Amino acid sequence: MADVDDCDVTMDPEMEILSDEELEREAESFKEQGNAYYIKKDYSEAFEYYTKAIDMCPKNASYYGNRAATLMMLSRHRDALEDAQQAVRLDDTFMKGHLREGKCHLSLGNAMAARRCFRKVLELEPDNSQAQQEVKNADSVLEYEKMAEIGFEKRDFRMVVFCMDRALESASACHRFKVLKAECLAMLGRYPEAQSVASDILRMDSTNGDALYVRGLCLYYEDCIDKAVQFFVQALRMAPDHEKARLACRNAKALKAKKEDGNKAFKEGNFDEAYQLYSEALTIDPNNIKTNAKLFCNRGTVGSKLKKLDQAIEDCTKAIKLDETYIKAYLRRAQCYMDKEEYEEAVRDYEKVYQTEKTKEHKHLLKNAQLELKKSKRKDYYKVLGVDKNATEDEIKKAYRKRALMHHPDRHSSASAEVQKEEEKKFKEVGEAFTVLSDPKKKSRYDSGQDLEDDAGNMGDFDANNIFKAFFGGGGGQGYTFEASGPGNFFFQFG
Repeated sequence: MADVDDCDVTMDPEMEILSDEELEREAESFKEQGNAYYIKKDYSEAFEYYTKAIDMCPKNASYYGNRAATLMMLSRHRDALEDAQQAVRLDDTFMKGHLREGKCHLSLGNAMAARRCFRKVLELEPDNSQAQQEVKNADSVLEYEKMAEIGFEKRDFRMVVFCMDRALESASACHRFKVLKAECLAMLGRYPEAQSVASDILRMDSTNGDALYVRGLCLYYEDCIDKAVQFFVQALRMAPDHEKARLACRNAKALKAKKEDGNKAFKEGNFDEAYQLYSEALTIDPNNIKTNAKLFCNRGTVGSKLKKLDQAIEDCTKAIKLDETYIKAYLRRAQCYMDKEEYEEAVRDYEKVYQTEKTKEHKHLLKNAQLELKKSKRKDYYKVLGVDKNATEDEIKKAYRKRALMHHPDRHSSASAEVQKEEEKKFKEVGEAFTVLSDPKKKSRYDSGQDLEDDAGNMGDFDANNIFKAFFGGGGGQGYTFEASGPGNFFFQFG
């Protein structure tokens, strides 16, 4: 077998060994072409020619500096940083190299490192106005970082978003700032904005654990718990020590399990157990507004089943406070108000529902509440007689007999003028009530909420005494008297 040295090597005829001087001339030519493309803002072509120049002369600091500037324009700040650092390694007096390294650090959110680079520029060129301004920019970013840290600790998420927006004006490529802003947007309930920021990061870096966590957080707060868990698990795969993702994943699983247990108990009719399970679920994560709104509404539904109407109304109100668009909570609360005969409040809730969703069902509910409200503002003849709304004809007659005798003016003839006036009024109301409720047609109209004033016999013209006489058979010469059997005691006697 022949030695390597004995082998003939065929050289590519196009390959030529150039002298150092020729290499430099070739590299300069590539650099000039790169400059021309850079001026035209064709940064991709500029990058290609600067790379060719570097391949020819890898020890020339300015070539790395130029390619760093191009990479910055292409938003490839990490690659630009490497080139800028290589430039100043080759030439520590290369002012533009230090300036570009500082800008890359600042764009990536490392303001301390950026300050050091800009200070180095000022050592080389004390009057450099660009470096002076960049020092101020770096100081400003550091101040906004500090303010954001304090704001986050105080849960002042609006302040954090404001600070991050200001910091990102100088640190436009800083994923850390963007993720913090996205997380705070999620905490403020601004989920589409938070999702957009996180998605932008993931398009550039699909393995970013923080961005995956924020995506999951938005889904979690929008009550898409299964999908949220998937993102939390993915975030933990990328960053096993991500404590926020771990805690959120645990809370999401616990919340889902407790809510499902509550739903199961409710369906099985175990209302006390369901109420307890929903209460326990509400303690898991106070920050999960949308899920907690549903839990409050569910607990309100249980409360209504347990006839705890005030408690049910309070829970529905809490649900609405958390989510003002939650139609189901308005409907549940309105029904509770109806059950309590608080019709004005019921009408208010049904109006809100109908304004939001103009369905036939919601229109019917609103009209029914409005009718009950109208009826509630009239005299309640059932209450006047002290009978239930489903009272029979005999029950109505018995009730009239009792109330008419109780309030008859003759019975109170020795009372004060004020008492006599009040009892006379009640006696008349009892007569009105009996006149309406003992007449099937009038009763039907009254129950349906129609105006009785339209009847031929105007309700204001009837004589209560005539009704009394007719009921007790006082006409045709038969009389009736109230006689005293003792102080304040009377008995009724037919003649």
